[in-house]
Parts: sequence; structure tokens; C-alpha cells
Amino acid sequence: MGRQNQSRDSTSQGKQHFSHPHILKPVNPTEAETLTCNACEKPSNRNKPFYGCNSCQYFLHENCFNAPRFLNHSSHPSHPLTLLPMPTYSSRSYTCKACGSAGNGSCFSCACCEFDIHLQCASCPSSIIVDKHPHQLGLHFGSPYQDKNIEYVCDICNVIMNRESWLYYCACCDFGSHLQCAISPEVGVFPRQQRPSPNPNPTVETINSVNEAHEQIIAAQLRAQIEARGREAALDLFRTPRRYSYI
Repeated sequence: MGRQNQSRDSTSQGKQHFSHPHILKPVNPTEAETLTCNACEKPSNRNKPFYGCNSCQYFLHENCFNAPRFLNHSSHPSHPLTLLPMPTYSSRSYTCKACGSAGNGSCFSCACCEFDIHLQCASCPSSIIVDKHPHQLGLHFGSPYQDKNIEYVCDICNVIMNRESWLYYCACCDFGSHLQCAISPEVGVFPRQQRPSPNPNPTVETINSVNEAHEQIIAAQLRAQIEARGREAALDLFRTPRRYSYI
């Protein structure tokens, strides 16, 4: 069981998280124990902050605690992803679309598409450098080949890769690897373009700017029409014979 800090201001140090009804307080796992994060299902690291509720045995890494509730991710541009504290499927598990492995903890999910990814996979960097290859590897959300039926192997572990799983790839050398072979993903800083925004879709901002320009054009056309009609009305006053009545 994790040992919570007993300082006088431990209550003020506690944090509320949407996934748990109780305040989560800083926890110091003892040297003889290892706690598991309920979000990413990874063990505690004594070098990094850890929060928990001892009475419920519910624990979170600080990075997992601070993960955004909503995420616009380039792997699924159709809809924003929602952070779920646990899978909503009847099986109480999900298969990560990124790495292909099962998960029972938190996930970023699109319910209407049944699209789910681990928190740590969602925070994979868009490009990396590994010691196994001299060039930068880019993150691909599936097969890097035009022919999606081509089988290919990881150039690090030499295992056939799932054509639908994400990979790191160097196109000029045809070098690819599993996510976990290239790095050990953990929840961290999300790339700026993946952070949630007020727009429900990454293309909305572009659409809005186009619509704004279109509205400005329409407004200019309306002003021109009104001015033209005003000039026409003024000319009609001179063209139409005036009738006078006398009392």
C-alpha cells in the first residue's frame, strides 16, 4: 500500500480528478512495493510524482492525471477523441488502434467509430531518432505502402508487423519499426497540433476563415447593391413627372 505524505498541508496538495470521486494525494511508494497506474497500467516510478487514493487503491501518474479530457489527434481527424477512465465495452477492455495490444485502463476514444488508443500511444512524438538507424523516423498511422496488402517486418525485432498498426518509418531507406521497438511510449507532452481546441474538427478553423472571407464578399456585394439602388431611386425622382395638388 502506498504511503501518503503526512505533511500538515497534505489536504491542500490533494487533487481532484474526474475519474475518481475522492481527492488524490501525493503517494510515496515504498522500496518494497510497486504500484500500478490505473490510467496507463504502467508501474509507479519513484522518480516521478504519483497520486492516489489508498482507501480505493486508485493511483495515477502525474502525467496521466494531467492528460487532456479531449484530443484532436491526426490519426483520427474525423472526430475528436474523449479520454475515458475505463473502457465502455461489455468486455471492459479495448484493442489499441496504435499498437494493437489490449488495454483495460484509460483510453482516448471515439465511441461512434469504436476507435481507441492508449494514453501513451496518443502522446507518441511525430518523429524520432533511434540508435538503430541514422535517419529520422516519421510516425505513420498504418502501412506506409500504397499497396496495403504488402507484408513487412519490423527492422528492429524482425517480426511481421500488423498493417493497421502505427509504426515509425524512414521512406528513403524503407526502414520501419514497431512503436515499442523504437521507443518505450509513456504519457507525456502532447504535440501542439494534437492538443484539444474549441473546434470539434481540425479543419473547422480553416472552414471558418473561408466562411468569414465569403461573408465579407457578400457584405460588400450587398453594400454595392444598396448604393446602386439608392442612386437609381435618386435618378427616378428626376425622371418621373411630379404632380402637384393645390388646395
